[in-house]
Amino acid sequence: MKQNFEQKIHEAKKLFAPFFTGKFELFSSPTSHFRTRAELSFFHDENGKISYAMFDKKQKYIVENLDFADEKICTLMPKLLKELNFSQSLKNKLFGVEFLASKKELSATLLYHKDIFSIKEDLANLANKLSLNLTARSKGKKLIFGKENLRQVLNIKDKKIYYEFDNDCFIQPNTYINEKMIEWVIGQIATQERADLLELYCGYGNFTLALAAFFKQILATELSKKNIAYALKNCALNNATNIHFARLSSEELSSALKKEREFFRLKDIDLTSFNFSHILLDPPRAGLETSVINLAKNYQNILYISCNPLSLKENLELLTQTHSIVNFALFDQFVGTPHLECGVLLSKAHL
Repeated sequence: MKQNFEQKIHEAKKLFAPFFTGKFELFSSPTSHFRTRAELSFFHDENGKISYAMFDKKQKYIVENLDFADEKICTLMPKLLKELNFSQSLKNKLFGVEFLASKKELSATLLYHKDIFSIKEDLANLANKLSLNLTARSKGKKLIFGKENLRQVLNIKDKKIYYEFDNDCFIQPNTYINEKMIEWVIGQIATQERADLLELYCGYGNFTLALAAFFKQILATELSKKNIAYALKNCALNNATNIHFARLSSEELSSALKKEREFFRLKDIDLTSFNFSHILLDPPRAGLETSVINLAKNYQNILYISCNPLSLKENLELLTQTHSIVNFALFDQFVGTPHLECGVLLSKAHL
């Protein structure tokens, strides 16, 4: 079911009325070419021709174009499909493709139900002909032609922030709105007293790197080993020296901060040196676990970025027992869908 931004704003105001009656800050998105990644299946017809497709409850939808996808993806799609249809070896047992775009770069990943090493030369020729960063995957195997990593540059309040990531990282799917979200977070803290920042679910440092200039120190945690590796790379890209990344779950972090357990992964980090004035939370759709909510309640200011208004509402029922909402923003990151991204600033000082 399609929904425009106005409908989503109306529903959000009703949903969050028990917690916030102030003015929502609204951030709309371009309506086309805003999506940085796209995942499609392939349909093989009786003549052996393949088409891009989506499948929903055994229903097949042939995809001719994706007007929401980054222009580089839209330009590549027909060219790639044409080359694949020319080659029996390349289209045989091909079942999916994943596209990923940054502002300047593009990659594609082809997914196979066969040994990709048997078509290594054909894949190399395909990548060369299309001047494409191409990855091929089959069970337990991966081939890379060109490069797997993409570089990204975000313009945050007239400052350039540099990132590197690959297709396995969680990436904000709308670059325009991502920049607006980061700027909104900076706007919330700019006039507040700040010491150190505790960030959970930091990914490859999407918010972290942009916030480094506004805090004395940052402790950022993430469970994915790959994301942590890219976060450390991105620190080097931005010459950030006041960020400490740790691969910890929320439960482990809570235990470490309470001094219930010592973790080898924290051996080079002195937890006693931090004075956290803010905590930043950007959880998955399920929202925050109870342990994270209890941890967040210890800090003066909570910044919460949510991709699911329903789980956010559940979490706010607990967080507003100790904090009140200062500001609330709505971001139309997923244009034309029911999905809505929210930003909330809560503070103990405004109870």
